[in-house]
Amino acid sequence: MSISFNKQAQTFKLCAKNTVYMMKIVDEGYLAHLYFGKNIPDDDLTYLLRLDENPFTPATNNRERGSFMDNLTFEYPCFGLGDYRESCINILDADGMSTVDFRYASHKIYSGKPKLSGLPATFANNGEAETIEILMLDKHTGLEATLIYTAFENLDVITRSVTFKNTGSRGVNLTKALSACVHFDHPDFDMITLNGSWARERHIERARLHHGKQSIDSIKGESSHQNNPFVALVSPNTDEDMGDAYGFNLVYSGNFFAQTEVTQHKRTRFVMGINHKDFNWLLEAGEEFVAPEVVMVYSDEGMGKMSRTFHDLYREHLVRGEYKDKRRPILINNWEATYFNFDTDKLIDIAKEASKLGIEMLVMDDGWFGHRDSDNSSLGDWFVYESKIKGGLKYLVDEVNKLGMKFGIWFEPEMISPDSELYKAHPDWAIQIKGRELTQSRQQYVLDYSRKEVRDHIYSMMKKILDSANIEYIKWDMNRQLTEVGSTTLPANRQRELWHRYVLGVYDIMERLQVDYPHILLENCSGGGARFDPGMLYYSPQIWTSDDTDAIERLKIQHGTSMCYPCSAMGAHVSDCPNHTVGRNTPFKTRGHVAMVGTFGYELDVTKIPQEDRDYIPYQIQEFNKYNSLVRTGDHYRIGNTFENIEWDAWMFVAKDKSEALFEFVQVLMRPNYTSRRLKLKGLDPNAYYYEESKPDIKLSGEALMSAGINVPTLWGDYQSAILHFIKA
Repeated sequence: MSISFNKQAQTFKLCAKNTVYMMKIVDEGYLAHLYFGKNIPDDDLTYLLRLDENPFTPATNNRERGSFMDNLTFEYPCFGLGDYRESCINILDADGMSTVDFRYASHKIYSGKPKLSGLPATFANNGEAETIEILMLDKHTGLEATLIYTAFENLDVITRSVTFKNTGSRGVNLTKALSACVHFDHPDFDMITLNGSWARERHIERARLHHGKQSIDSIKGESSHQNNPFVALVSPNTDEDMGDAYGFNLVYSGNFFAQTEVTQHKRTRFVMGINHKDFNWLLEAGEEFVAPEVVMVYSDEGMGKMSRTFHDLYREHLVRGEYKDKRRPILINNWEATYFNFDTDKLIDIAKEASKLGIEMLVMDDGWFGHRDSDNSSLGDWFVYESKIKGGLKYLVDEVNKLGMKFGIWFEPEMISPDSELYKAHPDWAIQIKGRELTQSRQQYVLDYSRKEVRDHIYSMMKKILDSANIEYIKWDMNRQLTEVGSTTLPANRQRELWHRYVLGVYDIMERLQVDYPHILLENCSGGGARFDPGMLYYSPQIWTSDDTDAIERLKIQHGTSMCYPCSAMGAHVSDCPNHTVGRNTPFKTRGHVAMVGTFGYELDVTKIPQEDRDYIPYQIQEFNKYNSLVRTGDHYRIGNTFENIEWDAWMFVAKDKSEALFEFVQVLMRPNYTSRRLKLKGLDPNAYYYEESKPDIKLSGEALMSAGINVPTLWGDYQSAILHFIKA
């Protein structure tokens, strides 16, 4: 069994492939964390709690209860009882009191994994995972917390979530409801986070833990450009291939909070969940609240194994739908080609040229609706701009289809422009605080998605468009954060619920799209990569990684993203030069090799690019088709790291059966008068022999390729790239 309960020792043991997670019920029903790490055979590790040391346990000596509370490794720590470390749960009860005291009540173990009501979460069939639900009760208020843990059979993954229910007779306000807490007995960790801003998302930052609290969060209404809901705690000597790594990822797309605290006794407490800043959720008698899932991954072979575990989990147990295991169509998006300056004729011209080159889909981006010729109008008016889309949408789509191409379209369903018919009819539909001036960003406001009538109206307009023509792809965008967060319909005692209700509303419409249009490929976007999180992956198999398509900046963005997210989910395009974000010129070949790491497509005016680049596109597409299955399904190994070495970057994709491998190399800076670089490959079968496809007569063992390495010749000029395909002999 993956999960077991030792009745005599009162310990729980969760086994996930080579990982073990253990808890114990201690005196008076407190639930304590025992162990999280490499697989061990023992069922009872009670000695780790040091219950025989001072301070004494409450049942033995109530005189030192406070010291006990501030030392015990609570599995789900409460506030107000003497544990002064970061709590997971805060409340205000009907008497205005904030103390909550959860004690063990019961548990159940079963095969499979439950869904979380209204929320995205990983999934598993019977035999793939086992789940335990531990019911905790605060007798004073009647508040229940069901701690839900799932251990995956063939992955080093344990997931956690919490469901709250008010079984009392009076209302309780949840002012904090985090999803997970994990204890470590020492502070000897580096904390790795993925931070940045627009056009440079998910840059890696690594810092040594110190006494006190170190946190990342978002209060923007989305997971954000600035911080990603991912944290890794790694031993100081941990690198890609060696050392302990603990990865945590919140399956949520709104405000989040993650914190590591080094306590007075030099121990470490990590917590993660919905951001409690400006959060309040009223639970009336009988009501429930579901907190989002935290994915926990352990690796004893460095950050590389941790990442590959996340990749396997998300590809197999989070991404859904027709494109879950399918190659994505090679698309061309007209945004950087035309911006708002296009019409039917221009789009058809692009499609005609693109179809000749082997591109498979035309995506019409922003500017096709309302009277939108710039970003200052029409969001919410999801009807065709007839004077721009001459002949109507169906005519355009049919003409593109006649060329053998699919057709995709851009929406920004969460937004409303002050200059729109929708806003004139329903100004109260915007998120707002009555009497306060609304802050504009990109000359738009945010719709109140807590209101079903708002969601129903927007979805009906989208559905009318989708039903009017053969649309096979949606790019869903969100280009601003939330401000003046208030609703014109929620009562005063529920206004602070709006942050979370908004996210639930977004999930509601995305789920409707999944059900009603299972054949449509949905790609999420939020001003680029501001909502690249596992919550979005549940609804869309790919996410636009960043608005910055520069191949050299993308090395860092894609490297950081791959710490947690699979390359198959990274929206990546070949764009024009000078790059529209940074002004850099890079070879067309290199742009293709970097975009090939992700979903691959084009973002340029194919009718205007240099003839040499245009002629290269069919070869680029042939190369993508040849290797995409390996990139999409294989194991990803990071060899270079441009955060530490600015001269070059390299990575590999290795087939699950070790039968082939793709090595990709980018020379960022040329170095004069040096010998070739010698790099060691990764992930091969050490006992097999391989040949590089262009040199079939030279066979080397996997051991030699990984231990001795290969010579990568210096390429001529900055920003050059090369790929090598190794095949098992």
